[in-house]
Amino acid sequence: MIFGGLQKCTLIDFPGKIAAILFAQGCNFRCPYCHNRELWPLKSESFVPWGTILEFLKARRGKLDGVVISGGEPTLHEDLMEIFDQIHGFGFATKLDTNGSNPDMLQKLFKCGSLDFIAMDLKHLPNRYVEACGISILPENILRSVALIKKSSIDHEFRTTVVPDIHRMEELEALAPIVRGARRFTLQNFVPTYAANEACRAKKPFETGELEKLRSIFTPIVEIFTIR
Repeated sequence: MIFGGLQKCTLIDFPGKIAAILFAQGCNFRCPYCHNRELWPLKSESFVPWGTILEFLKARRGKLDGVVISGGEPTLHEDLMEIFDQIHGFGFATKLDTNGSNPDMLQKLFKCGSLDFIAMDLKHLPNRYVEACGISILPENILRSVALIKKSSIDHEFRTTVVPDIHRMEELEALAPIVRGARRFTLQNFVPTYAANEACRAKKPFETGELEKLRSIFTPIVEIFTIR
């Protein structure tokens, strides 16, 4: 597995945990509002060697609670299960950030017993994904991933990054049947500053008050609903 970056400490990316983040190199999506564009190529000259990461994690035992593997898209890497096994073996809680495009890998991970939390980016309504992620995808893979996550015993969150013109309010409302019954669902306003697409960098994010109108829709159907 190739890692394009390491964040040594975060207090906000793993609920209830002090964690480090490992950024997997390579992504199969091309979201115009992405702020990690440097992670898109599968190969990178500025990768972080796994040996360096192992030494860091060994030194942080007892200081960090958990480790997040984000991206890029981690499920592109066939050895993801082995990586989680090693991290879990050091006594860290583990979290995966994924775009949900690889339900087969998610199913394998759920069986391995080394994953404690999963966050899936729900980019849009399944039939509108091409606008939100820049490529054509199989909607059934997204819906299958959602179903697998909700049925699993693993703590989880679905989150949608909202971008004016890409997302309309009525489309965000229409996500309700998809996330119904989830532990957590988060709407997060995009940050234009680092967006991959120049046109997105010129957009103004939604007003918080406008997104707050959706609270009455999602609060009754998920355990925790958040706007950030």
